[in-house]
Amino acid sequence: MFNAMYRACPSWLENTLTSLYFRAKSISTNGFYARHCNSIIINQDNMKVQILPALQDNYMYLIIDEASQEAAIVDPVDPDSVACAVQQNNVCLTKVLTTHHHWDHAGGNANLCKKFNNLQVYGGDDRIEALTCKVKHNDTFNIGKLQVRCLATPCHTSGHICYYITGDQESPAVFTGDTLFAGGCGRFFEGTAEQMYKALIEILGSLPNETKVYCGHEYTGNNLKFGKHVEPENEAIRQKIEWVRIQREKNNPTVPSTIQEEKFTNPFMRVHEQSVMDHTEQKDPIQTMAFLRREKDNFKA
Repeated sequence: MFNAMYRACPSWLENTLTSLYFRAKSISTNGFYARHCNSIIINQDNMKVQILPALQDNYMYLIIDEASQEAAIVDPVDPDSVACAVQQNNVCLTKVLTTHHHWDHAGGNANLCKKFNNLQVYGGDDRIEALTCKVKHNDTFNIGKLQVRCLATPCHTSGHICYYITGDQESPAVFTGDTLFAGGCGRFFEGTAEQMYKALIEILGSLPNETKVYCGHEYTGNNLKFGKHVEPENEAIRQKIEWVRIQREKNNPTVPSTIQEEKFTNPFMRVHEQSVMDHTEQKDPIQTMAFLRREKDNFKA
């Protein structure tokens, strides 16, 4: 009943209520002024990525092409933080890369467009706020000299897009929103196990192993606890749990991961492994994927 009433609200009221909900959760977890982690810069061969924490556990990413000083922002739910980072880095922000329409990812788009002129807002779903450039699977565009390839990964939402970025040298990165997390994957809100299998195994799993994975939330610790539950003898998971503990004690992010790390530690990318299938008592990797998601939905870390 409450959901029906909520959906009947005017869009401006729905957005206001959603914003208040997420901000209240953030204050409850992190306090009034604290961030859930430090903001750090990752230097890759042709680009810099500044990790910007937002809300309770979200991540935004400022992507900077070193050659041109052109920049793009991924999922800018906190426009003020984005504007500050753009100013500090002295870059020209030209694009918004939106992974999906949920408010905690797209809810800052319109306000950011008021702060910066002529922003292009990319995404794969008409429900995305302030969308100007709708994209589909394998569409490409550039951030300066960096090439962006759009990867359609419907499941968490029907219009979810991951952004795979490469430069002149081989140092790729992929921004996965709520499809692939470090140690986990997004809930199947608008899709099926078959779709998530295609997204994780066939699409993201085919990227180069060294590809850095920048996901949408700081969920790594709890995800790895579930991974240990699925594979208690997995030494790679045990080692990463300890690394995550040290990172979080320093208030540092646990992103980026890599595609290789995920193949070793993420049960949702290990559905072909006998140890994972044995845990689920399934013989088919897609049924294994479905079982894992149902179990994870009710898992208490």
